[in-house]
Amino acid sequence: MRWKKGMLIYNENAGKHKLAKNLEGCLPVIAPHIDEFLILQTKEKGDAFRFCLDYGEDMDVVFVLGGDGTVHECVNGLSPLTKRPLFGILPGGTCNDFSRTLNIPQNVRQAADALVNGKVRPIDIGKANDAYFSNFWGIGLISDTSNNIDDQEKNQFGKIGYLLSAIRTIGDKAAFPFKVEYDGKHIEGEAIMILVMNGSFIGTNSLPFPMLNPDDGRVGVAILENASLSTFLEIITMKRTWTEDPGSDSGVTYVQASNVTIETEAPLSVDMDGENYSQTPASIKVLEHHLSVLTPR
Repeated sequence: MRWKKGMLIYNENAGKHKLAKNLEGCLPVIAPHIDEFLILQTKEKGDAFRFCLDYGEDMDVVFVLGGDGTVHECVNGLSPLTKRPLFGILPGGTCNDFSRTLNIPQNVRQAADALVNGKVRPIDIGKANDAYFSNFWGIGLISDTSNNIDDQEKNQFGKIGYLLSAIRTIGDKAAFPFKVEYDGKHIEGEAIMILVMNGSFIGTNSLPFPMLNPDDGRVGVAILENASLSTFLEIITMKRTWTEDPGSDSGVTYVQASNVTIETEAPLSVDMDGENYSQTPASIKVLEHHLSVLTPR
């Protein structure tokens, strides 16, 4: 592929110890495919969002080298645009979950080569109130886990840090009352976690829920009602798979929908793609084929 105008956004903090190696790996691969190439470094939170919002419509392609937080910012900067460029994700963070959903190699040089010689895939984006997410929206245990994670643990142990945080969090987690409406149907009860999923990985763990696909116009909605640690561990280690069966005794309800409204008795902190900055209630809709991403052939 060849483009007239392109941009690379990279996060100086994501994978900091290997940033130079990552740039050396991707720049020589991407640069020959772009006539006018703008390279921008993020220095603080919000930069990637602003870069995409300010320059996105002038670009034919936007690459991001960073982790899930930087990808989330770019998705939020590109999604409101009238003219949206192609989007290429180069995995430069701890988990790189959405790049895994798109089958992008986790080696940056291999990823760059696969994308510039790859194909274009239109994907869905979730819109929750006024914000956007590519991978997941969650409340309860997932949000508390993100808030409780120790930065040193994350840097030292990577994905294991998320699991350690979850184990710490789940011990004293109280269930919360909820109401969920989806595509004209209704569920209410008590849960310790509600996950709305567009991607199929969280914390590098492949999610066991069936039929998750980021380009089918639907999200998966998983409601974890059972507060046992064993149930949660079985979900993330894929020891057990739940299907769309309201009669299941697994402690998990799973449905698929294109429009979801979630209410809780008290406002709860929301985790979107690993970022916490909003609260319930939330009205979530799927924007079908909203962004076009580069993926390997």
